Amino acid sequence: MYTPQDLKHILSSGLLSFPLTDFDEQGEFRPKTYIERLEWLAPYGASALFAAGGTGEFFSLVPGEYSDVIRTAVETCRGKVPIIAGAGGPTRTAIAYAQEAERLGAHGILLMPHYLTEASQDGIAAHVEAVCKSVKFGVIIYNRAVCKLDADTLLKLADRCPNLIGFKDGVGEIEPMVKIRRRLGDRFTYLGGLPTAEVYAAAYKALGVPVYSSAVFNFIPKTAMDFYHAIAKDDHETVGRLIDDFFLPYLEIRNRKAGYAVSIVKAGARVVGHDAGPVRTPLTNCTEAEHEELAALIKKLGPQ
Repeated sequence: MYTPQDLKHILSSGLLSFPLTDFDEQGEFRPKTYIERLEWLAPYGASALFAAGGTGEFFSLVPGEYSDVIRTAVETCRGKVPIIAGAGGPTRTAIAYAQEAERLGAHGILLMPHYLTEASQDGIAAHVEAVCKSVKFGVIIYNRAVCKLDADTLLKLADRCPNLIGFKDGVGEIEPMVKIRRRLGDRFTYLGGLPTAEVYAAAYKALGVPVYSSAVFNFIPKTAMDFYHAIAKDDHETVGRLIDDFFLPYLEIRNRKAGYAVSIVKAGARVVGHDAGPVRTPLTNCTEAEHEELAALIKKLGPQ
């Protein structure tokens, strides 16, 4: 088991990714292909995999399914790559998920938004603190939707919660991010977490956030790693070429419908022969025509 500081060190460099959760045609968790997916992705060199995260449709899982997903990920990747579990929802629910992830041997959690209701900074801080104090392993807060934390709140949480070791930004507002990065310094590890994070990777690196999570790693892992290394080396030619040739046309498909940030990743997995099954409602699957458009983009990238 990693200490929170061990986890912070691991997450401070390298590419992170969120494996899809496999469902069969009836929408039930399909462990066999999920194991095959993890075994396929693990050797490509991601620093950590986030099981049952946003791309893994955490928001659609019931508690028993969640346990099955995290247990499967931990057992499959033991000794290969650390597993961070998604957790979220109202405070007591988030605590239950966090404690279950810890019991099952995950190395930390990504604490996702509490959903629906707006809350004050004090209220969000109390929520985060309660979750952190319910477990011993590392916690990364996901700054997104109704869970937006400012620098003052994070400073208080940093003092109260030694195991709060990471801040993942899914908002993309530069001024608050600069304040947080400057005022919190190296207290946290900082992760870029906007959908299709590659498009923002160079800008976030300039802000002092060189690490990000890649959804496309699920179906073009070699290209995802190549892009990460190009960002790390300031290889602007490679970055620009991949953005022009793949990511911008990919975004044109992704942006057609709300929720396609997950759906298009499942479409990509299907195209490359690692089908993860359908998305669950309220998400909708990409059309056959969109699968064909995506297949043409992937083909141009070459073997993975």
